[in-house]
Amino acid sequence: MTTTSVTNKGQITIPVAVREAMHLRAADRVELVGYEFAAVTRSITALKSMFGKAPKTISIERMNAVIAAAGAAAK
Repeated sequence: MTTTSVTNKGQITIPVAVREAMHLRAADRVELVGYEFAAVTRSITALKSMFGKAPKTISIERMNAVIAAAGAAAK
């Protein structure tokens, strides 16, 4: 797992290994999709209330059905 820090201006440096794996160069633009990172300075349970309560809950079965349908549609 690779870690980095956030500056007081809210900036991060993408580690060399990640930049090389993604073939990123200076001035390339990246899009952050979702929240596929975790704060390592706090417990994950401290992040629990960060986004508020989910507006609607769905079952695992429904999630699996939606994922399967999206996968089938992508083919």
